[in-house]
Amino acid sequence: MKFTRLLVFLALALWASPWATAQVKASLVGADKTIQPGQPFTVALRLQHDAHWHTYWVNPGTGLATEIAWELPPGFTAGPIQWPAPVALKDRMGNVIGNGYENDQLLPVTITPPADLRAGERITLRARIEWLMCKDVCMPGEADLELALPVGSEAPATKGELGRRIDEVVAGLPRAVDKWSVAASRTAKSITLHVTPNGENNHLPTNLHFFADDNLVAYEAPQNMAADGSGGYALKLDISPDGPQDATHLIGVLTAGNGWLADGTLPGLRVEVSLTAAAAASVGDTPTLTGTLLLALVGGLILNLMPCVFPVLGIKILGFVNQAGSDRRKVAMHGVAFTIGVLSSFWVLAGALAVLRAGGEELGWGFQLQSPIFVYLLSVLLLVFALNMSGLFEFGMSAVGVGSGLQSKSGYSGSFFTGVLATVVATPCSAPFLAPALGAALALPVVQSFTIFTVIAIGLSTPYLLLSIFPGAIKILPRPGAWMETFKQFMAFPLYATVGYLVWVLAGQLEQGAMLTALIGLVIIAMGVWIYGRWNAPGASAGRAKFGLIAGLAVFAIGAWTGWPSAPDDNEVKWGKWSSETVESLRADDRTIYVDFTARWCATCQANKKLVFGDDEVLKYFADNKIVTLRGDWTNQDPLITAELAKYHRSAVPFNVIWMPGQSDPILLPELLTAGTVLDALKDNKK
Repeated sequence: MKFTRLLVFLALALWASPWATAQVKASLVGADKTIQPGQPFTVALRLQHDAHWHTYWVNPGTGLATEIAWELPPGFTAGPIQWPAPVALKDRMGNVIGNGYENDQLLPVTITPPADLRAGERITLRARIEWLMCKDVCMPGEADLELALPVGSEAPATKGELGRRIDEVVAGLPRAVDKWSVAASRTAKSITLHVTPNGENNHLPTNLHFFADDNLVAYEAPQNMAADGSGGYALKLDISPDGPQDATHLIGVLTAGNGWLADGTLPGLRVEVSLTAAAAASVGDTPTLTGTLLLALVGGLILNLMPCVFPVLGIKILGFVNQAGSDRRKVAMHGVAFTIGVLSSFWVLAGALAVLRAGGEELGWGFQLQSPIFVYLLSVLLLVFALNMSGLFEFGMSAVGVGSGLQSKSGYSGSFFTGVLATVVATPCSAPFLAPALGAALALPVVQSFTIFTVIAIGLSTPYLLLSIFPGAIKILPRPGAWMETFKQFMAFPLYATVGYLVWVLAGQLEQGAMLTALIGLVIIAMGVWIYGRWNAPGASAGRAKFGLIAGLAVFAIGAWTGWPSAPDDNEVKWGKWSSETVESLRADDRTIYVDFTARWCATCQANKKLVFGDDEVLKYFADNKIVTLRGDWTNQDPLITAELAKYHRSAVPFNVIWMPGQSDPILLPELLTAGTVLDALKDNKK
């Protein structure tokens, strides 16, 4: 595929060659005004791209890297191109099409002259440059360039603008720094790159992207970044089918949108690490399949006692109480339906794990709870179920498959659904004896893995299957009566507790603003359920019931839309922690600083952040001007923040200030903010 696309590019290049140098202007420029005998010096190939045109990095992905063929005077030697950190090149649809450069780019090269040069000589360096430039079409570019430099006895005291730019590019070339550690592991189809801060390093890098030197990584595939739980980040990389299959090292550049250093410099971190095998589940503790199956059965039985499972199973107990005294066959069928629900769910889960594992995914038990969307949907489901048990509303007979069958003599689908629900909430609970069985199931071949999952399911469902089959055990249960409504409402509280647990999980996956909207969404969903129940009370007219259904569904949909977890925006503002020392350090570096003194309990603060930092123009302006954003969190009492507020005669939040370079006093913003207020303050005070 890569070779085919390259042929297409070259065909377009031949077709368009008459105007091949119009879109990229090439020139040679020197870092110094003179050179000295025997002293290496830097020159750079300058590529000035027209808008939306680009050229390519050393590993172009699709395309051709820029090349320099030197014609140097006798005794001179030239090093390779020192490649600055590239960018991911994208087409109009947002698809990555290669690795390279845009705008005005300098590619440095070190030249070493002989030691016998004489001061006053004028040396001419010549080079043949070839590149591929692309926009909607691609075409080759070429140029014969030269640069004349005088020989001096000593380096000049000053440099021109281009010389200073070249020095900045050289200083910012990708390199390893002691503030960050990197490591990498691989499976058959993917690599996980870990980057971890060392020591006191509060810098939060954004927009991470890895560029492999050797095409080991599929350049066009999405690169998913996530916090790894240790203060660092993990980047999931797909292995390219065209790359070296026996690669033992990961070599390339890891870029960050806001640089790897606190001052925003060093856009690329040099990565050269060994690839270790991804950790696999150990089966050393399960010497035989029989022993593993026994552990799986015991673990499934114990799983019934876990706090995340018991609330749902309380519903099933209530169902058995409802069935007491009914036809024995129907009672047994409810137990069978529950068991089938558990078995089916475990088989689906085992199948999903097998497919994803075959595709190279590194998954563990309870992997679905790593998805904020799944956690949110499960929270909504259990919240609605709990509200139903609290008596806020009742499902009609047509909704038997979604839970009302738990109280119906013929609701087998309700029993099946309870088995499914029990499995869904059981997966994060690796009870005693269950962990080694699961470890084996995730590492053994597919057939044995399915067998282990089946035995776990049988262990989970056995008590309820036995209770439904043996009538003597059912007779022990109390007879149906008025007490059941009280018991039913009481059993809603374990479900509320489970919703609380899931919200806690969600809080670890979402940033503060998204978590707040998720909570508001759950409240609106509860209101939608209340509307449905209020206008569908027993005896309600058909028109009233229809209104309750439509209005309830509308409000429910608004709540789901409000709280729906969205993927984190790579362009969103990343906040550092405020301190007066941090502000003084950044001011000494002539940085523009935006400080937000805020608190979680401050509703105006949350509204300000939505209005200002949800605006694309604000985000672009902050990114383009490399504005540092710091947050002083006053949620809990902090005497340092209190003292800082008092300096400006303030005693409450929100309080936002902007420090501009070269100004002794900050700009104080009003309590109520808009995107225009912030942008005007920045632009009006910019030198």
